[in-house]
Amino acid sequence: MTAWLALVTGEDRSRSGELYDDVLGVHYSWDDTVPNHGTVAVGDIIVMWNGETLLGISVLEAIDSKMGVKDVHRCPHCNDTEINPRKTKTPVYRCANKECNFEFDEPVKEPKNVRQYRGTYEAGWVSMEGALSGTELRQLCVHPKAQNSFRRLKWDAVRAALAHQGKATPLGVVDNTEKSIAGGHGTATVRVRKGQASFRKQLLDAYGEHCAFSGPMPAAVLEAAHLYSYAELGDHNGGGFLLRRDLHRLFDLGLIAVHPQTLILDVAGEIAMYPLYKALHGQPLLVAKVAPKQRKWLTAHWQMHRQA
Repeated sequence: MTAWLALVTGEDRSRSGELYDDVLGVHYSWDDTVPNHGTVAVGDIIVMWNGETLLGISVLEAIDSKMGVKDVHRCPHCNDTEINPRKTKTPVYRCANKECNFEFDEPVKEPKNVRQYRGTYEAGWVSMEGALSGTELRQLCVHPKAQNSFRRLKWDAVRAALAHQGKATPLGVVDNTEKSIAGGHGTATVRVRKGQASFRKQLLDAYGEHCAFSGPMPAAVLEAAHLYSYAELGDHNGGGFLLRRDLHRLFDLGLIAVHPQTLILDVAGEIAMYPLYKALHGQPLLVAKVAPKQRKWLTAHWQMHRQA
C-alpha cells in the first residue's frame, strides 16, 4: 500500500509563495511543480500533518486536474524559488539559497502555466491530531530528510508506530501493493460522489427501502453504495446496493466485507467490539439476487480488504 505524508500549513505551505485551497478532512491541492505530483494515485493513503504533528489519515478517493496559472515567487537577487517568508522579522523574505541569503520585502512574481490537482479524501477521513509528532513522522518517511510537500511513507512502520501509541490503524486496508488498473490507479472502493441522486433512485426502485446488510430502513438513512471505485471508472455501471449510512462508510473502509462466494458478511475485529456491528458478522447479504457483475466487484473488494 502506497502512503504519502502531505503537508498542510495554510498560506505558509510553499516556500516559494504559492497558495492552495486545502480544506482539512475534505481535499488537498497541488500542481505539477510539486515533486511526486504524478505518482500520487487514487487509492493511495494520505497522511496529513502540519510540520509539527499528525492531523489525520484517509484514502484518496478521487483526483481531479485542470490547467491553470500561478505566480512563482523568486529571489530578486539570485532568481531562486527557495524563499522563506518570515512572520516577525523584516525584511519579510529571506532567500534559502545558502550562497545567497538575500533579504527583501517583495519577491519577483513570475506567472507560470501549471497543471493543478485536487485530491478528495473526505469519505475515509479520520482525525488523529497529536497521535504522532512531526519528528516521528519524518523518521517514518522513506527519505527522512526530504523537504517535499509529498513524502513517501513506510506504511508498515506508520501502523506499528500508531499501535505502539495504542492507536489502531483507522483504515480497513491491507498491505496489498498490487495495482492492476492501467494508469497506476489503485482498486480502492470509495464512497459515491455527492449529487448522484439518479443512481440512488435507480437502486430504490430496484430494492425498495431495504439495506443490503441490515434489512428494511427508512429511505432517509439509505445511501447508494458503489461496489467499485466510482472515482476511477467515472460511471455507475450497475455495481451498487443500498446501505445504511454508517454501514456504507464501514464498507468503504473495508471494516465490513462480503464473501463473494457465500455472500456472508465479515465484520473486522476493529469494530466487532460494538454489539450493533458484531451482530452482523456471519449474516447473509440481504439481496434476493446478486448479478455476476456485482459479484465481480464484491470479489475485488474482498481481495483488497480480506485476502491478505
